[in-house]
Amino acid sequence: MEIAVFGSGLMAQAVAFDLIRQKDVEKVYIIDVDKGRLRTVKNFLSSPKLVTIQADARDRKLLPLIGRCAVAVSCVPYNFNFRLTKLAIAARTNFCDLGGNNTVVRRQFTLNKEAEVAGITVVPDCGLAPGMTNILAADGVNRLDRTEEIHIRVGGLPVKPKPPLFYKLVFSAQGLLNEYAEPCLILEGGKIKKVPALTGSEMLRFPEPFNTLEAFHTSGGSSTLPETFKGKVKTLDYKTIRYPGHRLMFLLLLKTAIGNWRRVPRAQLACALERTLGFETEDVVLLRVEVKGIKSGEKRTIRYQLIDYRDKKTGLTAMMRTTGFSAAIVALMLGRGQVLKQGVLPGEKAIPSRRFISELRHRGFDLRITSRAG
Repeated sequence: MEIAVFGSGLMAQAVAFDLIRQKDVEKVYIIDVDKGRLRTVKNFLSSPKLVTIQADARDRKLLPLIGRCAVAVSCVPYNFNFRLTKLAIAARTNFCDLGGNNTVVRRQFTLNKEAEVAGITVVPDCGLAPGMTNILAADGVNRLDRTEEIHIRVGGLPVKPKPPLFYKLVFSAQGLLNEYAEPCLILEGGKIKKVPALTGSEMLRFPEPFNTLEAFHTSGGSSTLPETFKGKVKTLDYKTIRYPGHRLMFLLLLKTAIGNWRRVPRAQLACALERTLGFETEDVVLLRVEVKGIKSGEKRTIRYQLIDYRDKKTGLTAMMRTTGFSAAIVALMLGRGQVLKQGVLPGEKAIPSRRFISELRHRGFDLRITSRAG
């Protein structure tokens, strides 16, 4: 099996890291316009299975190469994903991406019939959140007779936070801005509703050393879940976890320095955030998905909880592992013919959750699943 990966950033490196370790993967093509980044990823992975290609991801000349592959994975910014989906359909190659933007994903779903005719499967939003969280939520729904609530809480954080923001970047600044600026989709009373990002603050607890943390609405994380469970689940929300004080300090900093920051061009603001925040290498990912409903006439709560740290042996950060490995698992399932449905499908509908969870644990993730009354 041959697999193409668009992009050579941190998440692409993690995807490729996982793929080249699979016995049935013969070649992994990394495609990027940046020669320096390609050199970096080649040195980091150091595998005869890896082939780097300097090219624009939108170049139609890549069609023969993509056509040779069992699956293509997009790890480039989300605004590329609609064109890459069309490229995959033209090549008749399965496709998945890291996604994260609701508008782009909706456009991808307009290509459903074309994907069906091409005989392929396209699964957007296959990273950590959205991605892993959607599949876990679907697993919880499948364990209950009737589902009433789904609550998803996820955060990528520095292990040792420093004031004033108690945060450093663990993925692209563009992605962070998308989460903090775009509207958030939730279910309320079984109906889809939009709420502003950075609202709905709540406190929650994780085991030591984290203890009390803050969570608030951010965009993109719920992905297609509100549409999938509309009318079937009363309440569904997604919130990002941060250290207490981050949200207010972030808003104060931007308002003081920039004013109406939502009107500033994203590229300009992203550069400013990268200079201000910097990138974190000693990170931790906290994940909690709770699915509440009825099982055998009794109220039950299914909880999925994961705490993952940077792997010092491999050098992969927690965000790289949880995001990249999730996408790699989906790509491998597509390439191995383990996803039976065709078309453009959300992860919660396309991906067999029990197999996905088994693959996570095979990679050393300490995913804990509990079920309690009430």
